[in-house]
Amino acid sequence: MTAPILVWIRRDLRLHDHAALSAAAQSGRPVLPVFLCDEALEGLGTAAKWRFGAGVGAFAQSLEAIGSRLILRRRPCLEGLSDLIQETGADTVYWQRSYDPEQQARDAKVKAALRQRGVQVKSFAGHLLFEPWTVETKTGGPYKVYSPFWRAVKDRGVATPPPAIKELRAPGTWPASDDLERWNLGAAMRRGAPILAKHARVGESAALDRLNWFTQTAVESYKEQRDFPGVDASSALSEPLTYGEISPRTIWHAGQRALAEGAAGAEHFLKELVWREFAYHLLHHWPDLPRQTWRREWAGFNWNRAETPQVTAWKQGRTGIEFVDAAMREMYVTGRMHNRARMIVGSYLTKHLLADWRIGLDWFADCLTDWDPASNAMGWQWVAGCGPDAAPYFRVFNPVTQSDKFDADRSYRNRWIAEEQGAPPETALDYFKAVPKAWALDPGAPYPHPIVTAADGRDRALQAYGMFKDR
Repeated sequence: MTAPILVWIRRDLRLHDHAALSAAAQSGRPVLPVFLCDEALEGLGTAAKWRFGAGVGAFAQSLEAIGSRLILRRRPCLEGLSDLIQETGADTVYWQRSYDPEQQARDAKVKAALRQRGVQVKSFAGHLLFEPWTVETKTGGPYKVYSPFWRAVKDRGVATPPPAIKELRAPGTWPASDDLERWNLGAAMRRGAPILAKHARVGESAALDRLNWFTQTAVESYKEQRDFPGVDASSALSEPLTYGEISPRTIWHAGQRALAEGAAGAEHFLKELVWREFAYHLLHHWPDLPRQTWRREWAGFNWNRAETPQVTAWKQGRTGIEFVDAAMREMYVTGRMHNRARMIVGSYLTKHLLADWRIGLDWFADCLTDWDPASNAMGWQWVAGCGPDAAPYFRVFNPVTQSDKFDADRSYRNRWIAEEQGAPPETALDYFKAVPKAWALDPGAPYPHPIVTAADGRDRALQAYGMFKDR
């Protein structure tokens, strides 16, 4: 009862619904929450690494508020855990499972190595509603289409989350901890970090507040309003979900309560949460989803893999297509992008520009603060037409008609595009403060002409697809 339990914290920066911390607390033994700046964190994209650091700082404060601490070590995971076991006499390690293939393989190696040394290791269900291997078709095997996946899980029981942890037994002596600021996880952000910080909602408390606001205010009209990027109509919970500042079970039960109370948009909201589950279901069964076309016949399509001037213009939000540019600038300023806008910019890159979808996937991984390995991969394959349940190859989003339909009052475009506005808002000007100086961009410069018009891009895409299909 005196040997401490190490709880390895990963993408679960919360005190509510935390199975590993709860089990450790209930043991009656001292609990050492540990966060490692390991190979997985070091490999994150620029914005995601910065945001993870902010989340770790907020979680450390939450632990301090209940009399505990978060021990920080910048070490490869097995070495970091082994060092702490030796220093503290801990004989047990708990963690919550990851579901992307690389981290699953890492965890398996760590578990095997620690058990060989006589350390008890236990993993708990992680950041999903349903373990991916527990959802199968009636004939066995994974689902490949979302709608039947939704029907298979929508009536499954989801356990009610336990209350927040109020106390963790402290060890007699705390081991040394790194200084989070010395990790400098936002170094690569450079001058963009303070811009992102203005828009970030960091920590468990902020996530719970946002969920409460959404279910009390916006869920009623969610289905009708969610496609309008100029309206604050979505839950905006993808970012705290990414870092585990809120659990999907907490969101699910809040959505179910709204549904029981008659909120018109509640079921559609729950479907979007399950869409995330579907992405992890696919990633579990097709671990090469982030790099290889899911529809194998598309492996031979001749997407352009080069960093062309057109691709550079797309990355910089300088295509001359307002909806596309507004979305790319939104991402650079806030670290997020509206879901409708993601479809538009993805279609423009892969169809109007005929650029490889993996270029977009990698750019999003570097720029998004809500980057998620499963959702990002499935989303890019979906919009490119080569993925599961994908948009048909002949569906080419017209960014001009899309803006007419979903941004008729120009509120979204005006929020993010400064050029040729008499008095551009702070959000639009912040883009020029955040981007690298090497881009040499000026809000007073003329807005660029389209690099590829909506009509020309569609014609080129359909011609290329037609030739590919006729081979």
